[in-house]
Amino acid sequence: MKFRSKIDRFFLTIYGIAMLVVAASVFLPFFIEDRVPLMAAVIFISTFIVCVGFMLWLLLDIAYVFYPDHLFVKGGLFRSRIPYQEITRVSPTSDIFTRYRILSSRDGVEIFYRSALMGSVKISPADQECFLNELKKRAPENAFHSKPY
Repeated sequence: MKFRSKIDRFFLTIYGIAMLVVAASVFLPFFIEDRVPLMAAVIFISTFIVCVGFMLWLLLDIAYVFYPDHLFVKGGLFRSRIPYQEITRVSPTSDIFTRYRILSSRDGVEIFYRSALMGSVKISPADQECFLNELKKRAPENAFHSKPY
């Protein structure tokens, strides 16, 4: 079962501003110089396409996939395999600026597990209720005790 990430307005705004900054810095020489050499123009435009493509890949290629023995979390070039038996706690989170996160919304879930490099991963499934129900079926029961889920 595969879940896509929720994308909220905050992340769209941040990514939009970042793309505008990249565009401004890459295309500024076209407005300052009277004439930009062809090779420089090709390099500038290629740089813009690569940077914006990478940002879009990071934003749009976020998915959370349930496999029989683990949860696979991927976002762009970042990937995590979370064995269900290693999950120790699941809790809601709105903190998007700290720790390891593969999300695109402030309405997220933090999954704590034993083999995590930073102790946990923060994710933001679009259908959070369905995602949590599926995770409850697979994760240890004590991961959901004493939490709002």
